Amino acid sequence: MEKLKVLILAAGKSTRMKSKYAKVLHRAGGRTLVDHVVRTARGLSGDIVVVVGHSAEQVKASVSEVTFVDQKEQIGTGHAVLAAREVFSGYTGQVLVMPGDVPMITAATLEAFLQFHSDIGFRASVLTADIDNPHGYGRIVRRNNNEVEAIVEDRDANPDVLKIREINSGIYLFDAAVLFESLSKIRNDNAQREYYLTDVIGILAGQKEKVGAFKVRSAEEILGINTRQELAAVDRVMRRRKCESLMTDGVTIVDPQTTYIDDTVQIGADSVVYPSVQIYGQTVIGEDATIHSFSRISNSKIGTKSVVLEGCIVVDSTIGDDVSIGPYAHLRMGTTLGDTARVGNFVEIKKSAIGAGTKSMHLAYLGDATIGKNVNVGAGVITCNYDGVNKHATVIEDGAFVGTDSQLIAPVRIGKDAYVAAGSSITDDVPPESLAIARGKQVNKEGWVRARRKK
Repeated sequence: MEKLKVLILAAGKSTRMKSKYAKVLHRAGGRTLVDHVVRTARGLSGDIVVVVGHSAEQVKASVSEVTFVDQKEQIGTGHAVLAAREVFSGYTGQVLVMPGDVPMITAATLEAFLQFHSDIGFRASVLTADIDNPHGYGRIVRRNNNEVEAIVEDRDANPDVLKIREINSGIYLFDAAVLFESLSKIRNDNAQREYYLTDVIGILAGQKEKVGAFKVRSAEEILGINTRQELAAVDRVMRRRKCESLMTDGVTIVDPQTTYIDDTVQIGADSVVYPSVQIYGQTVIGEDATIHSFSRISNSKIGTKSVVLEGCIVVDSTIGDDVSIGPYAHLRMGTTLGDTARVGNFVEIKKSAIGAGTKSMHLAYLGDATIGKNVNVGAGVITCNYDGVNKHATVIEDGAFVGTDSQLIAPVRIGKDAYVAAGSSITDDVPPESLAIARGKQVNKEGWVRARRKK
């Protein structure tokens, strides 16, 4: 269509979800519900208006590049559209009205809906679907094959109307002038004492205006979310679709039913994801990578041919090419691993840069550290970065060797190709190519056991 504005209704409360947050702030497939809807709408129009009410500030923070309208009092969908009337002042094009809780609607379906409305010349149209259990949904009462007589809310329907399986999706297309003129005529004489947008359809039909009903093939697309159970069901569908999309693009997902991958995640071809893996946020995984079971990765980048072994947690980190981590490693915020680095069992790294070829294979904690290339960090090494008030940095230069069970008490620098003897507590800088030994001198008391036994 030449002129199209999108109006998204996102002001409602999560009454049946029993949540203090607005319904549209809940997440499915890794995004908020309203974010899904806005992203889809953006494929049709650059002019998007979002009506907010409950949790208004949080909703505003969850989406961008839209115009917000505040609905001060939430008394129905018709009232929500009226709240945006000023934004549409003087506008003579079409208005696509969508609820903010239909995250699975696709741009292709909406484009077909717009084409249907335009080709036949309807003054208003509604998107519909047949479902097996229509309880809770408004029913479509048809006048003839393509036209609507009325939309009757479930709580206001008589027994004959309740038998109808065709439901209202809550997605409409209106001529702007017709929409706002009709809204001025609606009343709240219903069970909820609310102003229904659906009453506009009845008003137009009563005036013998042509109101279209466009039925989608898959009701899955238009199902809204009102309960935690429905949220979980939609989340499962979206994650299944994500796995199917990745597999189509050449990623091996061993068990899609137990694999949770956000819609925002990117994974390269010939990578393998094993069962019970969770991958969230803006994570990007390169080609030929392998992610083993029970690992959780969030907002991180993992390079080509890298391997994440079992039970690892990787958050806000960058992993180079041909890197191996785990099993049971923990990479926290701001960690960077250079190419071919190796991080092993129960190693925790926080806000540290680890150079190419460096190894830390066992039971270490590396925090606020800058570690060069080809460094060996022994088992049980700790960078003591916190003095109770401030964090301090540790620097280990290229080629250094830090022996088992050593403590590096920051701020401290270990020079290039230097050695730290096992069991040392290092408090001073170690010059390049030096050996540092910082431990008590061993004393052997011969015969001590026999003397003790005699006592």
